Amino acid sequence: MPEKENDRTIFTLLEVTKSIQKTLSERYKSSFWVKAEMNKLNMYPSSGHCYPDLVEKKDGKIIAEIMANIWKDDYQRINNNFLNVLKEPLKSGINILFCAKINYTPENGLRLRIIDIDPSYSLGNLEKEKQETINKLKLEGIYNTNKSLQLSLLPKRIAIISVQTSKGYSDFVQIIETNPWGYKLFMMLFPALLQGDRAAETIMKQLVRIKKVKDHFDAVAIIRGGGGDVGLSCYNNYELSRAIAMFPIPVITGIGHSTNETVSEMIAFKNAITPTELADFLLQKFHNYSVPVQKAQETITDKTGRLLKEENLRLFNSVRYFKSITGNLLIKSHNEIHNKYRSLLQLTGYFIQRNREQQVSLISGLKRNTHLQLSNGHQQIRQTGLIFRKDMITYLNRSKAVVDQSVFQIRRGARFAFMGFAQSIDLAKIKLFDRGVNFIRNEKREIDVIEKNIALMSPANVLRRGYSITTINGKVLQKVEGVNAGDKMVTIISDGEITSVVNNIKKTE
Repeated sequence: MPEKENDRTIFTLLEVTKSIQKTLSERYKSSFWVKAEMNKLNMYPSSGHCYPDLVEKKDGKIIAEIMANIWKDDYQRINNNFLNVLKEPLKSGINILFCAKINYTPENGLRLRIIDIDPSYSLGNLEKEKQETINKLKLEGIYNTNKSLQLSLLPKRIAIISVQTSKGYSDFVQIIETNPWGYKLFMMLFPALLQGDRAAETIMKQLVRIKKVKDHFDAVAIIRGGGGDVGLSCYNNYELSRAIAMFPIPVITGIGHSTNETVSEMIAFKNAITPTELADFLLQKFHNYSVPVQKAQETITDKTGRLLKEENLRLFNSVRYFKSITGNLLIKSHNEIHNKYRSLLQLTGYFIQRNREQQVSLISGLKRNTHLQLSNGHQQIRQTGLIFRKDMITYLNRSKAVVDQSVFQIRRGARFAFMGFAQSIDLAKIKLFDRGVNFIRNEKREIDVIEKNIALMSPANVLRRGYSITTINGKVLQKVEGVNAGDKMVTIISDGEITSVVNNIKKTE
């Protein structure tokens, strides 16, 4: 009962809340249908109950918010309906149409008790999200960007986004590694969640990692298997679909379902229904290259063998023909040489006999003329030698007088030149000494100025002027990036060090 005090009626909090409970239970006796966004499901596995946060937004802002609850039995029934209709479990972040009752208790306050949820309403919203994602990608002009890339003729290096324990991943690897043709592929796993609320986020994180080392891979394979059509709505996510469309190397998918193609599969370079089919696609690329090469090798071997046989036969026939022609030519040439040799011997004998008498007379006349010419030559040489000797004596005397005069003039000129050169050297020494002294003085003044500047800018003087140096883990701190709350910092000032702990981080623009 309320209390009376100074003409005021005072109620306890329990009385007020019970009054509210009574009013609401009398006013809202029946259930009603409500549409809202389930911002967070808040499912507790230990109890099986859910405590969703329900909101209504307008222009991206929350205009209404209330908490709700779904008891364990209701949740199991609702979740099974979602799996049958949407092929998706009940999860956070979807729009729902639900049947609820007002539930108010003094302990927990006002809540909506959700009795049922219509999965067909959420299905329409998921399809709407899918179509909006497609329209955005087409409007940005990137819907076919990844499809337009060129896949390597032999895609040997594959980055795989999957779960290591996934059956689809296991099937994919087994088919590649046990192919009967012995084709070798390099495969590297980048683990990620492949269904659920965080699937799109983890897949995009791995795409970012692969993009940093994209030059080491020919393609990215997103592989999921064993889940049927359950949990595929994450592949309609706009951000994930855009990341795949804009990825710089081909993205191939084997998500493991045969109906309701997702946006990520639509915009990927290649989409296979299952991981097994995706593995067959890669092996077929090798097969398409290997078979023509093998056929070309067989064709080249066959044609080369036939050409060698034909050329060997042609060479053998050419050698036989060459030997025959060469033998005939040698015999013919030998006969011609023998005949010419005999003719030459006959003509030579006749010519020698005919010219022998003429040679004897010519030799006798040559001897007489030679003796006569020698006698005349001796006389001319004696006369020429006497004249030459007299002229040489005269010339030598004149040359000696000229040389003596030249030597005297050269000695005199050298004496004067040496004296002038010595004076020039003395003057140059004086000037050089003065310049050296001035140069050393100027350089010393500049060095003194530099030493003063260095002393002013030394860390000790800078710290005395009020500056400090902050380090984390022995490294000088220059940016807030990489600094976390709880990190220990050492601040160095002019007369010591201060150790502190980071409580708050604020980055300035």
